[in-house]
Amino acid sequence: MGGRPGYLTLPIFSVVAAIGYVYYTTVFVAVPRWLGLSTAAGVANAAAFTALAAACLATYTVAVRRDPGRVPPGFVPDVEDAESTVHEIKRKGGDLRYCQKCCHYKPPRAHHCRVCKRCVLKMDHHCIWINNCVGHGNYKIFLVFVLYAVVASFYALILIIGSVLHSVPKDEQPGSDSSRTSIIICGVILSPLALALAVLLGWHIYLILQNKTTIEYHEGVRAMWLAEKGGDIYHHPYDLGVYENLISVLGPNIFCWLCPVLNTVGNGLRYRTSYDIPISRPM
Repeated sequence: MGGRPGYLTLPIFSVVAAIGYVYYTTVFVAVPRWLGLSTAAGVANAAAFTALAAACLATYTVAVRRDPGRVPPGFVPDVEDAESTVHEIKRKGGDLRYCQKCCHYKPPRAHHCRVCKRCVLKMDHHCIWINNCVGHGNYKIFLVFVLYAVVASFYALILIIGSVLHSVPKDEQPGSDSSRTSIIICGVILSPLALALAVLLGWHIYLILQNKTTIEYHEGVRAMWLAEKGGDIYHHPYDLGVYENLISVLGPNIFCWLCPVLNTVGNGLRYRTSYDIPISRPM
């Protein structure tokens, strides 16, 4: 089921329902069976998981609603700008990249999304699970959501496995069979989900460390092959080093890296490159 960005779709409802089901089963079924909600350990784990679930829901909501970045009307790249040393051109012809569907030039790292029907700044991919593109404006929020989701998934798995291995008292009420079934179903859902999210998180960490998007990674594979074929060495122009790459995505304030706030560097129309020459200032 598709839809325009910002609209609620079946995948979005599925994610929200999954978060709700995992939260209920973990806090109100698994924790009471294993630790009990009347104990300090039970209350602490229930509170910690509640905070994680709230963080997941909050960052997911922001990722769904936040615009990934639009190309300003009438944008024209300044080829004579001394501060912009790299201009992306078409593979065929060598002209500046121009979107025939949007009728405007494309800024560096921008691409046209067929689903959103517009160009997106620093487009990474279109995600059906948020019914939105992941780009300059919401990439960090998307990454933080995935991080929280991975931590919450493995945390829930630990609590669920503990409740399954925990010996149920003989005087427990007959409803224990239904609660055990709910826990098993939740565990079956969480196991592949946690693994998939962990792989996704690892993939994007790998991309961030090289300052690449998913699109640029695939383009880089082809560019590397063509460079090697011609006897040259390909270097990703936006790779500034690990620390600078992290700052460009997560922001200059390290204490806000895990916060769902937009503090990425730049406006999405121009990016620093490894070819930039620092401007010397007079003494």
